[in-house]
Amino acid sequence: MPWRLTVSAVALAAGLSACGGGGSATSTAEASPDSVDTAESGEAPGLGESDGTNTVDPSAFDADLSGAAPQFAGADPEQAERMSVSSNATTPGTVSTPYPTLHSLTIEWPISGDADLDGVVSVRFRERGATTWRTAMALRRVPAGSNAGFSWGNRHSGSLMDLKPGTTYEIELNLKDPDGGSTVRMVQARTRPVPAPMANAPVKAVTPSNFSSVAASAQPGDVLQLGPGTYSGFSWSRSGVEGKPIVIRGSSGAVINGNVDIIGQQHVHLTGLTINGRVRFNSSKHVAITRNTIKTNGDGIVTFLRAENAYIADNVVTGATAWAASSLGVSGNNVGEGILVTGPGHVVMNNRVIGFRDGISFLEQSEAVDQFSIDVLNNDIRNAADDGIEADYCFHNCRILRNRITNAFMGASSQPSLGGPTFFVRNVMYNVLMSPFKLHNGSTGDLLLHNTVVKSGDALGIFAGAPIRHARFRNNLFIGGPGGTYNGYNTGSGRVVQVADLDAATSQADYDAYGTTASSFSGQLGSARFASLEALRSQTTEKHAVQVGLNVFASPTSMPGSPMTAYNAPDLRPAATAAVVDKGIVIPNVNSGFRGAAPDIGAYEAGNALPVYGPR
Repeated sequence: MPWRLTVSAVALAAGLSACGGGGSATSTAEASPDSVDTAESGEAPGLGESDGTNTVDPSAFDADLSGAAPQFAGADPEQAERMSVSSNATTPGTVSTPYPTLHSLTIEWPISGDADLDGVVSVRFRERGATTWRTAMALRRVPAGSNAGFSWGNRHSGSLMDLKPGTTYEIELNLKDPDGGSTVRMVQARTRPVPAPMANAPVKAVTPSNFSSVAASAQPGDVLQLGPGTYSGFSWSRSGVEGKPIVIRGSSGAVINGNVDIIGQQHVHLTGLTINGRVRFNSSKHVAITRNTIKTNGDGIVTFLRAENAYIADNVVTGATAWAASSLGVSGNNVGEGILVTGPGHVVMNNRVIGFRDGISFLEQSEAVDQFSIDVLNNDIRNAADDGIEADYCFHNCRILRNRITNAFMGASSQPSLGGPTFFVRNVMYNVLMSPFKLHNGSTGDLLLHNTVVKSGDALGIFAGAPIRHARFRNNLFIGGPGGTYNGYNTGSGRVVQVADLDAATSQADYDAYGTTASSFSGQLGSARFASLEALRSQTTEKHAVQVGLNVFASPTSMPGSPMTAYNAPDLRPAATAAVVDKGIVIPNVNSGFRGAAPDIGAYEAGNALPVYGPR
């Protein structure tokens, strides 16, 4: 989406403050009410254990996530060795769990020291009261840095994912630094419950003629049931309270013609409505927008000012952008953001978004405020003329999981991630023209795990023009083929990977599968060029790479060779005997429930059911 360059000085200052490690936003009551940070001494038992579904030791991946040795500009190795030992020891700060979502918990642990970046924080968790611990991914080691006018602090950071809503978890964090500062911390944090009306809520019958009077007298806990008829757009000006939201609920035959605004309100739910217009919730908290059918000539569901803890789920949002070559790119003939959020704690899940410039997006540049602890899960996105998902300016712990993107100019954008981690996990993309992952503008801290991509042109082409730092690619499946030029954009010749800007000092790719329907298996990863699988393995970090073709899938699958066709989403689950089966690496809390000897590469485990994409 185009950058909007206006923002208040107060909002910008808030964004810069939160970016410095996230601590300022987590010391308030918005952190989990059950959050506890307790220091303990000694070793935590059993940190190599899984959740009991397999016995593979996850430590190899955890150690890899700790970071990479820093590069000292202008210094020779002897000069680097003269760094004081004390600067390499870790001094841990206070653990926080800011803005829990329904299914995820963010963990932020600021530190000082550890200049050599060799500290590792292993993670175990369990539901409060349970006896069995589950292993999670190690926290990501995030060195202090800055980019694009933002800065972030020195810390360990990460997420627990796929948790139960409304559940308290005990979390054990084991910090190990060979230079000193090792410790164990215990934390409790609670996920948010699924928003719901008050039990036995009073239901107020609403018609087009009495809507204004009923709305003016609405009280916390009320359900306004819109009866059949045509309603004008409206600006809502009353708030509910925790446990007693005001619910505006549609009935069959009720249609709203016009925009719906919820500005600066709290605990308001819009559900089951048919809206011909935009929904805007600037500066709101705890808004739920669910099971609506929205058709718009502009934006769909948006907040252009910092909001908190929105739940946007099971909506069908349809825009006016046609899937055509002339629509492609930031300067194309396209319009509208399908769903756009800024601020922390949002959950955007199981929506179907069709026909926008960007399907789901965050704000950019100076307008990006506190964009952390955001979940984008299980959405079905089609016909996005710019980005399918634009997760730009994520401060940390944005989790882009299990989305399906079909027909898009770019798949998922992270330009940039501001230190990270920014997670892209088990997303499926078919007929993305340019980059499946747009890691531009010096993106730092992206984790690409278990994604599947089938597209014409280069299978994994990222043309950043700036170093991609502290990135990890693991267990992904990319297949490309002969490309072309559309609206002036060339999609590439069908190289399996073309990522020249991957920073070799801090970033790494391995256990990925690549294929092409073009004549040769070739490409570039970092500075290394290759023309065979053997060369890819020997000249890059992809020591366990796998070569695949379209026969890797259980269902017959064709290359999307006419990209301006609005394809339907195919079934890209692997065949039981495919080359990707049992070829991945264990990533705790991401693939712990795998079948067989090891996880399968790609978004799906062979034999598993498809996730639910779009409304449930």
